Amino acid sequence: MAFQEVTTTSYGKRVGNSFMGIGGGLVLFIAATALLWWNEGRAVKTTKMLNEAQGAYVEMENPSKIDPALDGELVHATAVATTQDSLVDARFGFGATAIALNRDVEYYQWVEHEESQSDDKLGGKEVTTTTYTYTKEWVSSPVQSSQFKDPEYQNKNMVLTVVESEHQWAKNVTFGAYKLNESLTHSISSTEPVELAIDESILKDLNDGISRIQKKDSLSYVHQFANVLYVGRVPSSPEVGDVRVTWTKVVPAKVSIISQVDGDTFKPYTAKNGKTFQTLVMGKKDASEIFESEHSSNKVLLWVLRILGVILVIAGLKGIFGFLETLLKVVPFLANILGWGVSVVCWVAGIVWSLIIIALAWIFYRPVLGIGLLTVAAFLIWVFAFKGKDKLKEMTSKTPNAPAPEA
Repeated sequence: MAFQEVTTTSYGKRVGNSFMGIGGGLVLFIAATALLWWNEGRAVKTTKMLNEAQGAYVEMENPSKIDPALDGELVHATAVATTQDSLVDARFGFGATAIALNRDVEYYQWVEHEESQSDDKLGGKEVTTTTYTYTKEWVSSPVQSSQFKDPEYQNKNMVLTVVESEHQWAKNVTFGAYKLNESLTHSISSTEPVELAIDESILKDLNDGISRIQKKDSLSYVHQFANVLYVGRVPSSPEVGDVRVTWTKVVPAKVSIISQVDGDTFKPYTAKNGKTFQTLVMGKKDASEIFESEHSSNKVLLWVLRILGVILVIAGLKGIFGFLETLLKVVPFLANILGWGVSVVCWVAGIVWSLIIIALAWIFYRPVLGIGLLTVAAFLIWVFAFKGKDKLKEMTSKTPNAPAPEA
């Protein structure tokens, strides 16, 4: 059953908070503006770096032999990434020869969710109703239920045992006759389940410890199947406090790389503008495919950050001018009308400002497109500031004059 908490904020406090929000809005506006400028420069520099790399790389035809002539060159190559390193999970006493060994842990817990709804009251007060609901979920760390709002759910969480997640990577991963650096190694994603081989004595000690805590010696709390160690009574019917540990490994696989040769290993390529580049993709991929994907990713990130920047600019403006709406909260109807107007102005001003910043950034980095964006921004300003005024005059002139009073 949902638990509700009702709070009331006085008009004076709301006005005070709104004036305090001016500072936060200003900071957000400045940060969003900086984000928009930085993003345009980042995208242009990345494009130039990729174009430079695309024109500079050479094919490494045979990665199985060290070629001194390729030392210092940016190369594209395909080979099997493999290792002879043995990785061991010290706590559970087993391991595997693999590029990576991952131990991921989940806990079955009560989780608190909240949803708030606020209503303005005559006189400027705000009444906020917060509804708290609770669900059982698998989460990555234990949840402190002592902080739950509903007393009925406080201190209902517990865990049968605490196990930390762990991720190990091999130090020596070969690529033909070469060795992959750490960054390239961590890009390998050929993940498979690990066949568990946990010693029975470890499982017994774990089970005995839990049994002593639960005071139910006859029950088995530890279950091992596939690549999962389940701590709980019945794996098919989880209870609060159960723990699920899953092991996976990264196995040898064919990969394609673009990176700069550095003796018998690789390092990131540094372009003339200072941007660095190296990449590893799974399977056999042509250099043209890899560069096309990198250009596409750069464009996607450009637009994601653009949209985020515009939204943050608008949010910043609303934070700066939100006090105007709050001042009229004594009469909610009037405040809603003013709030709608402030919102429209903030949206228009935010979009125009964002276009100007993007255009100036493009003028700085690429003048032709920047001038085009400035033209669009100027047109929006003209439509909003002047065309709207002309439309208002036109509507006024069409209003019929009131009849003169009879003598």
